This record gives sequence, C-alpha cells and structure tokens, in this order.
Amino acid sequence: MTAPSLPTGMPERPSLDGLEEKWGQVWREQGTYTFDRTATRDQVFSIDTPPPTASGSLHMGHVFSYTHTDCMARYKRMRGFAVFYPIGWDDNGLPTEKRVQNYYGVRGDAHLPYVEGYVPPHHGDVSSIKAADQQPISRRNFIELCDELTVKDEEAFESLFRRMGFSLDWGISYRTIDDHSRATAQQAFLRNLARGEAYTAEAPGLWDVTFQTAVAQAELEARDYPGHYHRVAFHRLDGAPVHIETTRPELIPAVVALIAHPDDERYQDLFGTTVTSPLFGVEIPVVAHHAAEIDKGAGIAMCCTFGDLTDVLWWRELRLPTRSIITRAGRLQAETPEWLAGGPGEQLYADQVAGATAFRAREAIVSALRASGDLDGEPTPTQRKANFYERGEKPLEIVTSRQWYIRNGGRDADLNAALIERGRQLDFHPGFMRSRYENWVAGLNGDWLISRQRFFGVPIPVWYPLDAAGEVDYDHPIVPAEADLPIDPVAQAPVGFEESQRDQPGGFTGDPDIMDTWATSSLSPQIAGGWRGDPDLFARVFPMDLRPQAHDIIRTWLFATMVRSHYEHDSVPWTNAAISGWILDPDRKKMSKSKGNVVTPEDIVVAHSADAVRYWAASGRLGTDAAYDDGQIKVGRRLAIKILNASKFALGFGWGPVSADAAGTAGSGAAQAAPVSPAELAAAVTNPLDLSMLAALADVVERATAGFESWDYTRSLEATESFFWTFCDDYLELVKDRAYGSRGEAEAASARAALRLALSVLLRLFAPMLPYVTEEVWSWWQDGSVHRAAWPTTAELPSGGDPRTLSDTGAVLGAIRKAKSDAKVGMRAEVASATVAGPEDALARVRAGEDDLRAAGRVETLEYAEGETVMVRDAVLAPVAS
Repeated sequence: MTAPSLPTGMPERPSLDGLEEKWGQVWREQGTYTFDRTATRDQVFSIDTPPPTASGSLHMGHVFSYTHTDCMARYKRMRGFAVFYPIGWDDNGLPTEKRVQNYYGVRGDAHLPYVEGYVPPHHGDVSSIKAADQQPISRRNFIELCDELTVKDEEAFESLFRRMGFSLDWGISYRTIDDHSRATAQQAFLRNLARGEAYTAEAPGLWDVTFQTAVAQAELEARDYPGHYHRVAFHRLDGAPVHIETTRPELIPAVVALIAHPDDERYQDLFGTTVTSPLFGVEIPVVAHHAAEIDKGAGIAMCCTFGDLTDVLWWRELRLPTRSIITRAGRLQAETPEWLAGGPGEQLYADQVAGATAFRAREAIVSALRASGDLDGEPTPTQRKANFYERGEKPLEIVTSRQWYIRNGGRDADLNAALIERGRQLDFHPGFMRSRYENWVAGLNGDWLISRQRFFGVPIPVWYPLDAAGEVDYDHPIVPAEADLPIDPVAQAPVGFEESQRDQPGGFTGDPDIMDTWATSSLSPQIAGGWRGDPDLFARVFPMDLRPQAHDIIRTWLFATMVRSHYEHDSVPWTNAAISGWILDPDRKKMSKSKGNVVTPEDIVVAHSADAVRYWAASGRLGTDAAYDDGQIKVGRRLAIKILNASKFALGFGWGPVSADAAGTAGSGAAQAAPVSPAELAAAVTNPLDLSMLAALADVVERATAGFESWDYTRSLEATESFFWTFCDDYLELVKDRAYGSRGEAEAASARAALRLALSVLLRLFAPMLPYVTEEVWSWWQDGSVHRAAWPTTAELPSGGDPRTLSDTGAVLGAIRKAKSDAKVGMRAEVASATVAGPEDALARVRAGEDDLRAAGRVETLEYAEGETVMVRDAVLAPVAS
C-alpha cells in the first residue's frame, strides 16, 4: 500500500511571524491584486478608495475603516469580479500646512522672495514653537517643503497599508497635489464656471484668524466657549433705555439694527422707530424678524456686521447696511469707521479700540460702558456656543471678503430637492445613514465656499484683467484652455499677456487663492478613474460601485462628490456607500490625530500580527462606533494561530490509502502526490459524522455569503469563526482516530476527504478577513493564491448529511469531558461505561457517530435511555491500574 499524500511545504512549527513580509512580497511580484483592464463594466467592481490625509501618522481608526473596505474587495475578487481598488493620498490643504509648520518651524508668507536651496531651521516636530517664532518663507519655498514632507509621510503610510494586507492595486495611485489631480480639479472647476455653477462674490463669511483663511459651513464645529453676558442700554429718542444682552460688546461700534420677534408685545411700539447706540451715538432702526428669540435674554438683540451667522441672516433678509470692523487678522480695523467720525465715541475708538484684539477691545468698551452708566449691573459668566474651524483653536470671525463658491442647493430650493433625490439613488449601508445625508442637504443655508487663502493646494485657475486705473475686473475672468492644465496663475501669465504685465494697469493679476481640499477630493472617482485622459478606463469603472467612508464626512466628502457628479455626469458617482463608525478611546471619545488620543497601529501589528488587527476591525459592524480593544486583537491572534495548527493537524493525515506503517508516520512530510479534485474528495465522504460536519459547513457558506451580500461581513466572520471552533474542538477530536486508519481504509478516506474539503472551504471563508494565515495554509497544499480562488459554494460539498449528528455527538463528547474534569482526571482517562439520555431521534444520531465518540472519549461501553434533552449520566471511570 502507498503512503498518504502529504503537503511538502508544510513547516514543522507553523508561526505567524514573518507572514506579512513573505506574502507581501509574493503578492507584489505576482501582481495578485492587479486590476484587469480588459474586463467589461459588468465584470468590474470599482471602489472609490478614501485618500487618507498624508500629514503625520495613521491611527487605528484608519485601520478599522480600511479593513472593512478590503474585506469587501477581497470577497468581490473571489466572486469573479475584476476589482478596481486604487489608492490616493490627500496631501493638500490645511492639515499638511500645519504639519509642515510644526515639523520645520516655518510659516508661509506670500510677500517674500524665493530662496534657492533653502534649508529650514528644524527637521522634526517643533510644535512647541509659537507661531510668531516660526521662520517666514516664500510661498514657493513653503510649497516645496509641503511636497517634501508629504512624500515622506506617504512612504510610511504605504508601508503600513501593505503590512496590513490591504489588497490595493498599487499601480493605480495618485496624490491630490500631483499634476493629474490638479488638472482634473481645475478642469472640473472651469466647467462649473462655464455652466454658471461656480461664481465669485464679495460677501460675509466665516474666517479663521489663525490659519488666515475662509472656512466652509461643512467644516464648522460648535464648541462651548466661556464668555459673559453684558446688559447694555441703547436709548430711545426721548432718552428712555432699551436694554439688550450681548456676549460681544466690542461689536457695538458695528451695530446696524436692534431686532425683536414680530410677536413680542414688549417691543411693538419700538418697531419702525430708531434708537441710538451707547458710547457712539449712532442712530439705528428697530425692526422685527422671526429669527429673534423671545425667551432669550431681553428678547431684543443687536445686529452687528458681523458677530455670528444670525447677523448674516438678518443683514441679508432685512437688507441692512454693512459696517464691518473685524479684520482678517482678528483685530478691529485700525482706521476709525466713517459712521463713527464726528460722533461722541470717535476718540474712544481711536485711542482704545482701533487695531486692538477682540479681547482688548471688549475690555475697553466694557470699561467705557461702566463709566457712562450704560452697563446695567456687572457681566454675568456664561458658556456660549461658538463656531470653530474643525482644526482651529479660536472662535471664527465673520469678515467680508471675495471668495469662490459652487452652488450646492443652499440657496436654490429646486437644486436642493434634486440633490436630495440624487441621494435616494444611492444605497447606504447601513440604511439609516441616508437620513444624515438628507438632513444635511435640507439644512444648508449657503453655497459651498471652495476658495482658501493658503498655499499648498490646487490653484484657482483664473486671472483677472486690470483696467487703465489698475482696478481688477472680477466680472470677466481670463481662463486657460483645458489642454494647458494644470496652471498656477500666480506663477504663469495667461495666453496673450507677458509676465511684465502682471499687476500693471491694462495688464492682469492672478487669483491668489487655492481650492479647498474637498474641492479636489470630491473628484476622487474622476481622478482615480481617468476621467481626464483615459476615457476607456473611465467607462469601465464609472459610476463606481462603492464609496467607503466614515459617517462624520457625509456632509463634506460624500455630499461634495455627489454635487460634482450631479453637475458633470448627471448621475450618482457610485451605487453604494459603506459608512464606517468611529474608533473610540477608553473614554468613548472619537480617536483622531487632532485630539491627540490616537493609538498608532505599527507596534500593535508587530506585536499581534496584521491578521489579528484585521480580526478586531472586521468584528465591528458598518455604521457602529467601536472602542479600541486590545483584548479583541489578542482573540484574533489566537484564532490565526489555531488556523495554522489545526490546518497542519488536518493535513497531516494526508490523503489516499493508508497502511499500518503510514498510519504511524502521518504528518512526517511524505512526498506530495498528484492533487485530488474536490469531486473526488466529495465522493469519498461516506461516514454520517463527516457528512454531518459538511452539511453544517454548507449552512455556514450560505450565511457567510448572505452576510457579505448584505454588507454585513461581521456576520460572515461570526458564522465562520463559530463553526471553526466547533470543527476544532469537536470534529477533529472525534475523527482523528479514524483518520489515522483505526477502522480501515474506507473510513479513513472519508475522514481525510472531509477534512480537506472543510479546510478548503474554511480558508476561503476566512480569507477576506485573515489574508496572511489563509494564504500560508493554502500554499501548503494548493496551487495559486487563495485570494484568486473562487468563493465557496454549497454545490462543492456532498449532500445528505444531517448537521445535528455532529452537534449531538459533540454535546455528548463535551459532557464526557466534563465528567472527567469534575473527577479531576486527565482527558485520556478511560470511561468504563456511560449512559446517553435524550429524545429518540437524537439518540439515533449519536449512535451514527458512536464509534468515533467512544474512541475520542475513551469509552468502553455506551448505553442509551430516553430523555427530554441530550445528556450523559452515570459515567463510570475505569479504575486506574496501580
């Protein structure tokens, strides 16, 4: 007789150590995850991969959400799809600039000249250096440092992504600042401009005084901010006081009206009259508006231009005058405003308010109010809600400036309704996330502000002509041809002009602003899919199948991408949106770099393995926040190790006829025979217990497949893992004696065939979540990659088994083990006799597996009795030989 067929590549002691390096290299060399560009659209599953912000280091939140996407990508690949899975790096914008400032100790200054061969003062995190102490450098020098540092960060990011086993096609990559991305973003903008969807306007807007840039509505974060209520008297024409309450008395010089609710009976006689402001004596109207809050403070408020977004609403709807005094620097304007000139407060403003910070101006105004008697009582401490830029540290101001906007339905009811309807063409996973999209769109109150007064980003691709007096003509911008993109209007002259005509009367000036980072990343499907320059590829991947992202950027990235696709393609950009939750720290707060509470994954992966970390991530469902759990990662590591060891054990029995000699050497590394087909293996399975195990596995295949198809890969993992532990704890123990040949060749062949069929299916079911350990075991006995193997189906497993045979027999084996444990004897102790009680049909199933049960439990005699549930009683241990 011949020896059983054994894998030749199976190590003596399987280990997780080194698997990432080993298989990462193989996948790279063999192009395992390379996209097939010959696939037709119906054969493609395309993913709009989130480009991570390349500024610093990745954290466990990134690993969490990217693992979710990778599980689906791997599943779709095994289902036969050509998976388009690119990778991009979001390397422009404020996060990068802030990191560069902290890393090199510099700040950009557009007025400084370029320095050839510039060497920054620092190389490393110097965030402790105050902004005033950072070395100012030219715009061009600053951009060069941004580019240099993001490349370094992206190399580190790529290293971690590869180690995590993300099955990205690294041959399809982009940076949001590279030439292709800049040209794509500028081309889309110019088309928006040509169709009237983009426009420029001078208007009040939110302004971050630290970053010196405008901020969009989607980037706001409301935070508690300490302040004081001041009860201040304005004066009727007869001198009678009208008290208002304000937390910003420094804006009294900018007041343009007092406003109360039209139904507030206290102020009916005031509507249509005027009052004068304290200290400055400016006559202002008293008007009604429904946004005034009757029960807040005195019920009547001062409208200044501008203290908050309500002021902007009142100013716009009531057509009030503009009296702006807050500058872009966050200070009050240095020149005394014309409406204060000649008034009683002119000298006060000039001496104590002009050029002061808001804090110093507030102190001066409050002191003057106290002295004049217009301050009623002392200020009362309060916590007020203030708007912050999400990455900023100071409350936003509202200043008037010229900015670029894209219409997004914030001021157009028809467009708003169209974009809400567009969202209904998209399948959200989980479905309740749709409401977040719709609520955001319905609540918009202005168009999308896309311009930023910064350096590292995609330039607004326009110039403006200057008239004979050198004044800018904003109504007739000069635009480049699409073929000339990308361009930088600050560094290049438009066609028909010379550089010498820049900023000269009759010449031109370049728009100095850049686009908001969302204006570029909102085009990620177009950038990755080759909309500009590769129409063949774009037709194969667009609209994409999947946008994976976190729920907090539905309002920004998801919505902005919908807007751009709505305009350019009259369609949704993808058919599915998979929304991940946040990773929370132990205090249940979102884990993010800006909050300083991140856990970096590098050390965790080294300590526990990538598969272990992926197991933790895959255990969290879409749309659900999850806490970082080191214990769950350790569970994942134990699972991966068990897969290695159980697989070695199962494959160690070999396949084929067995002799007494071979039975004693199974697992010793005998020569590999010709591969056996799944059909041959299925035909060899005859034992009821083996058929039972495979029937149970068929049910797992159905549930795991249903989980992925319903975007619930966690359900797939749970079903597969639960079965796997039963397979190890019960089935392997039950059949190992038979697999060694104790009951003849046919019975041994049935066990070995069932083991190999089960292992093949289990490895493929685990493969999307645990790519390294499954690839390692697959390589011991199969050709090719498990990640290119077909997803398992029930058709490849033999039919006719009853899953309850294994569960009932396993329950009896567990009860026998417990009896030995209670008796404080080893599991190899002999049981002289035991009685199995249970319903008649259950007892029949146990009898079908009795031979395996007696061998595994070392039971000499089994008796049966009727009972309500399957249980073991009267277990008698055999006497131990003295």
